[in-house]
Amino acid sequence: MNTAALLAVAMVLDAMLGEPKWLWSRAPHPVVIMGRAVDWLDRHLNTGNHLRLRGAVAVAALVAAAWLTARLIAAIPGAPVIETLLAAAILAHRSLVDHLRDVASALRISLDHGRRAVAHIVGRDTAQLDQPAIARAAIESAAENLSDGLIAPAFWFLILGLPGLLVYKIVNTADSMIGYKTPRHADFGLVAARLDDALNLIPARLTALLITIVHLRTDAWPIILRDAPLHRSPNAGWPEAAMAVCLNVSLAGPRTYAGQHQDFPLVHPEGRQNPDAADIDAAATALWRTWALALGMVMLLAVV
Repeated sequence: MNTAALLAVAMVLDAMLGEPKWLWSRAPHPVVIMGRAVDWLDRHLNTGNHLRLRGAVAVAALVAAAWLTARLIAAIPGAPVIETLLAAAILAHRSLVDHLRDVASALRISLDHGRRAVAHIVGRDTAQLDQPAIARAAIESAAENLSDGLIAPAFWFLILGLPGLLVYKIVNTADSMIGYKTPRHADFGLVAARLDDALNLIPARLTALLITIVHLRTDAWPIILRDAPLHRSPNAGWPEAAMAVCLNVSLAGPRTYAGQHQDFPLVHPEGRQNPDAADIDAAATALWRTWALALGMVMLLAVV
């Protein structure tokens, strides 16, 4: 089987199984292992002087380990089966949709239930969020993680096989752990953040394109081009703006992180200002439609 065929099988397996608790309660998830490696390097190298250089060394070690692991797996008999199962484990589409629907269900029960549910998928403070803010947070997370959890890893798997997938995921994991601009990680995590930005440059824009295609909204691009650069990330704004236009909701805006108010601009301010649980469900549907289009494209590549 070629790489595209392996990816198609992995996408279907992820869609069917998600993250089975019976398995990952007994064995460490590949991303958990990556996180432990990042944490070890953070604890042992993020100290003293020359923190940017130390951070670069840490990222180089992570990338080398991911690449070497993939090459070793390729030498094992039955490697395509292992590669497919690893890809299915690393893809995070089904779990994203499940978490998203959990937020919608919880929000229909009460604000407190909605706040607790959305806290599992966003990093902002959630204790004081009202219904529209909960819905916006969930939809924004859905759009960003559609790129990070499905399109980007699939893209790099197609381009470079398992080495590309593992390198992408370990860099993305490092960025999520040490790439934030906190005093501890402002220097040490700089290379991880910049490399993650580079690896997501094409996938983020591809994600926006796929979202607009499945909604038949090619007219959305003037707004996407206007609003995507407003995001603090050079990439996350693209799928977020596309989702905002296609669902006709206004996203982003002010929020609080660790007690610090951040006055971010609105994305698609022309959209509805009061999204609710129904809009979260619509975002989940958009995720599946985008997944289906991506799967169709991968299957087409597999047979050409």
